[in-house]
Amino acid sequence: MATTTAVKVPTSAERIRSACVRGQALLAIADSSDTAPVSAPVCHLLPDGSVAVAVPVGDPVAEAAAAPGVSAMLELTDHAPLRLRERVRALVWIRGRLQTVPEPEIAALLDRIAAVNPNPALLQVVSPRSTAGASDAPNLGDADGSYALLRLIPDSAVLADATGAEAVDVEQLLAARPDPFCAIEAHWLHHLDSAHPELVARLATTKLPPQLRRGRPRPLAVDRYGMWLRVEAPDGDHDVRLSFPRPVEDVSSLNRAVRALMGCPFLNGLQPRPR
Repeated sequence: MATTTAVKVPTSAERIRSACVRGQALLAIADSSDTAPVSAPVCHLLPDGSVAVAVPVGDPVAEAAAAPGVSAMLELTDHAPLRLRERVRALVWIRGRLQTVPEPEIAALLDRIAAVNPNPALLQVVSPRSTAGASDAPNLGDADGSYALLRLIPDSAVLADATGAEAVDVEQLLAARPDPFCAIEAHWLHHLDSAHPELVARLATTKLPPQLRRGRPRPLAVDRYGMWLRVEAPDGDHDVRLSFPRPVEDVSSLNRAVRALMGCPFLNGLQPRPR
């Protein structure tokens, strides 16, 4: 069950953009029972609306991309960083037409992706000529460690979570931006959970309804508009959203926003008592 007190939350398009940065991706040939989905360590939305995807060299999905107009489905799973009873926060499905990236375009495309998302897997992308056995590819190594770069031209996108599902068109995706904290969210939540459990307990005491205070509160998610707490109780899980007083854009303003939720008196100009 999810409860929210927020006036504003990230749009579905923004959540999909964030999932492309931090989510786990699977790519499958649509309507095919003969080709198993394959893990894609690189998933990056490009300015033209297409999605750059890297899959292992030699996988049937990579080979199927050579056929013109083949339909494919990209599934992104947004997991909670902490070890919770139910870690899946949202699922994204992007369906479209799959194609290989022409060899002359690969190097420039990798540079463009790396400037925004320096994913180590980009170093293992090889050209089609290298996968055919050329010995001049510095990143090739054995075939098990190399990736082929594909492009998915989206026809539709859907985001689903505990509250329901929503279709998002490509224009909305292009206009949206990932949340400013999506890349550091896992580290921040782990730090809050392990080093400052008293802050989480204070938030639960002051912000949660009485019937939810009997469970164990854990930080579930954070974005520029607010944060989620997950209460793991005997009768099930309960997700509660707490909105910040105003949107935040950096770690300093994020920490101040959390203290404001707690009612910290020093935010209002009071000074700590000298010892």
